[in-house]
Amino acid sequence: MLRQDQIAQVIEAQALMYKPRRGEIIREQLPLIKNIPEFASIITGLRRVGKSTLLRQIANSRKYKHVLYLNFDDIRLSSFEQDDFNRLYKEIQTREAKVLFFDEIQLVKGWEIFIHQLLREDFIVYISGSNASLLSVDLGTHLTGRHIQNELFPFSYTEFLTFEKKQRSITTFDQYLLMGGIPEYLRTEEPLVLSSLLDDVLVRDIAVNKGVGNVRSLRQLALYLLSNVGKPYSANRLKSVCGVSSATTVTDYISYMMDAYLLGSIGLYSDSIQVTARNPKKVYCYDTGLAASLSLSKTPDKGRLLENWAFIMLRHQYSLDHIFYEQGEGECDFVAVDATNHPELLIQVCYELTDENFQREMNGLTEAMQKFNLQEGFIITANEKDEFNTKQGKVHVVRAWEWTI
Repeated sequence: MLRQDQIAQVIEAQALMYKPRRGEIIREQLPLIKNIPEFASIITGLRRVGKSTLLRQIANSRKYKHVLYLNFDDIRLSSFEQDDFNRLYKEIQTREAKVLFFDEIQLVKGWEIFIHQLLREDFIVYISGSNASLLSVDLGTHLTGRHIQNELFPFSYTEFLTFEKKQRSITTFDQYLLMGGIPEYLRTEEPLVLSSLLDDVLVRDIAVNKGVGNVRSLRQLALYLLSNVGKPYSANRLKSVCGVSSATTVTDYISYMMDAYLLGSIGLYSDSIQVTARNPKKVYCYDTGLAASLSLSKTPDKGRLLENWAFIMLRHQYSLDHIFYEQGEGECDFVAVDATNHPELLIQVCYELTDENFQREMNGLTEAMQKFNLQEGFIITANEKDEFNTKQGKVHVVRAWEWTI
């Protein structure tokens, strides 16, 4: 429990962090964040991707007056309890704030009840958090139909270019694949930033919130998966990797990492949920820089990193449960489906097409085109551009650094 003056002091101190800053990269997500009366706008994403920055940009771009910010992931608020929301409400009234920005508010039990009350009183509310599960469970309880979900990812290639003041080219794209889009890492180029980020996710977002005692096994699993992005996995086979006896524990660990936006996992496309569930899944990281820097492999695999980037690109347009892979005689890396679960976009990824791999990549894609009755498909490469008319339809070979969905 906190005193009234303690809460007031934190609000005053944090307000300085949210003042406009020169030279800040305006996030591409900014115009997509909507505000609808009586709805809370929720922004989720990996730690350190810029959620607090986006909140500040929302306030500044929309010229809100009488704003109150509060980040609950602050050591001075570690004793904040549900009863303290009454004191926070007094601070809101004292400042005559009409627009409220709350960061990591899900750390406090009963937060959703407080938000529900604010919405009933016509406050404009924005919330950001780094754990999708904690937010979604509580939202489903008290804010069903009263919130709009938004996701924020690390810098896109376009944002990376703006940040670095560089132009589109294969050279800068290769740099982006290796560096990724975590703003703090791009500023410092210090690998410890990414190592620290991983530790924060595993300890603060997972071990503490989910009661995971074996952090060592959790970390071993995370590093293994970061080293094997784009490769199929099964929970049974991963038991020995992290030294646990139960496949259920492995599944739980991966689920926690997905909730924290460290990893994303896709399954085999099928009309049958059971078929998808019993087949291996493929794992990806939400930042190629994390996958490259923390991989146990000495040499980064640009082909895997390019495939990982394609996954991230798809996630900008599709929810995770709308992205799959296809496996027949050949394999198609990505199948994106529409709202009715019908395939609408097929993507194959290959860093460089050669005499050795060309037919394999084409066959995997055209087989999927025929199966799903689609008239076109895409092969994403690092620096090649071409087009092929096949009996299944048109195949576009595109350069990653030029391509957008």
